[in-house]
Amino acid sequence: MIAFVSGPVAALAPTTAVVEVGGIGMAVQCTPNTIAGLRIGQEARLATSLVVREDSLTLYGFADDDERQVFELLQTASGVGPRLAQAMLGVHSPDALRLAVSTGDERALTAVPGIGKKGAQKLLLELKDKLGQPLGTGGLVGAQRAATGPAPWTEQLSAALIGLGYASREAEEAVATVTPQAEAAIAAGGAAPVPQLLRAALQTLNRAR
Repeated sequence: MIAFVSGPVAALAPTTAVVEVGGIGMAVQCTPNTIAGLRIGQEARLATSLVVREDSLTLYGFADDDERQVFELLQTASGVGPRLAQAMLGVHSPDALRLAVSTGDERALTAVPGIGKKGAQKLLLELKDKLGQPLGTGGLVGAQRAATGPAPWTEQLSAALIGLGYASREAEEAVATVTPQAEAAIAAGGAAPVPQLLRAALQTLNRAR
């Protein structure tokens, strides 16, 4: 297993970072929050989890070891693959997920794209004795998010765009462009789908250049 990768960031995309390790570019799948913390040319260290399939080897990257551990624990629940586990961590911090599971908070889980009410109920049952209790202040943040929704999607999206090399003004304009799409998703009872919004924002930026 590849426990982590460390080296200069060679390239960034909406959901992928390429980290140069010993002259080899390692493509690592990351959440928008993790991408937002990276800069091309700067050193980075990402905790990783290698997912092996018959036709692929996919490396998932995380800001720290705790996030990776939760990613792997989430996949012990039936129906949860790496993509859904990563989507859950894209919306909630590890402690926010621990809090949601320990308190039986369906709403927090249904805020994740791809998880409906029945799916949330099933996950709460299966993960109850696996994730444990919140480790720190992230639990309080999780409680606040459960009541008001996930962290402000505008901040996540803006940080991700700036991390990809766009200027603050460009990021703000792109966020404004996709705001109707985000508001429609929230009005429908879901959460703002940050990965999809990021792709839409990049399309508007590319057209403008």
